[in-house]
Amino acid sequence: MEENIRKTETKRILFYIGITFLLTYGYCFGVIYPFINREDSAGTGSMLSILVTVVMFFPAIGVLLTRLATKEGFKNVWIKPHFKGNIRTYLLAYFGPGVLTILGALVYFLVYPDNFDKNFGYLGQTLAETGAQIPQETLPIVLISQTVTALLFGPIMNIVTCFGEEWGWRGYLLPKMAEKLPPIPMLLVNGVIWGLWHAPLTAVGHNYGVGYKGFPFAGIAAMCGLCIVMGTFFSYVAMKTKSCIPAVLAHGAINSIASIGIYMTKDGCNPFIGPAPTGIVGASPFILAAIVLMIVYFRKNGNNRVDESITSEPV
Repeated sequence: MEENIRKTETKRILFYIGITFLLTYGYCFGVIYPFINREDSAGTGSMLSILVTVVMFFPAIGVLLTRLATKEGFKNVWIKPHFKGNIRTYLLAYFGPGVLTILGALVYFLVYPDNFDKNFGYLGQTLAETGAQIPQETLPIVLISQTVTALLFGPIMNIVTCFGEEWGWRGYLLPKMAEKLPPIPMLLVNGVIWGLWHAPLTAVGHNYGVGYKGFPFAGIAAMCGLCIVMGTFFSYVAMKTKSCIPAVLAHGAINSIASIGIYMTKDGCNPFIGPAPTGIVGASPFILAAIVLMIVYFRKNGNNRVDESITSEPV
């Protein structure tokens, strides 16, 4: 009986990964790529942004289709917030990514001080491209305002789109894979899967641009590494609460503040290095946090099974 349950869960994992990748890759090749290749696609960045945002909902759609197709039902869905006893974890999820992003930018500018632009030239250029006429002397105020807004409201502002991803990766795939693999291999495999899911977008410039040496495979590999690191943090807050909601907030937090360091440069610098957390230097605080979590929490709790007394409640 137990062996049959394990086989069924494995089939569900494979079905979920398969259907989510099929939806995502099919949409990218069938909708986004033809749109980008249109002769009149220049100047349609806002429409492209909308098309890319749609991709974030496919992991959640994959959950729905998997649960229906495999007759799993809708128990153990990991969407109840479970605030009681988890306030510190929620505070970490809400503010932690922003603090780590700012620390990463500071580390970057300590390593590469010549790349810091006290005039915030890249921010001014970015605003000018949107048609905003901002005097140079007010750019520091704009940057501070954006940073505070991202820290305080970013997780909430991005909650809908990030739920589309996190209900899939941390609310469905994570607890199932945690039953199958030891914690550290599970985090590595989960991160690579998440990174490869991004591959069609990485190949058109998402996070790492285009035209770099090794394009697009170097970017896809870097994205897998980034997803392992970020996924470890997101998995920690999800596993601590038995809910994907803090991971949704953490994902929203990083999405809202990731570009802050870039605005303090002249040209955006190298996305593979920093100051954004896509780069190895910019992500150094996240990498350190991921290593600590792997060693201190996941290895310690590696043999613990998901508490069904919490997750078996129907929602």
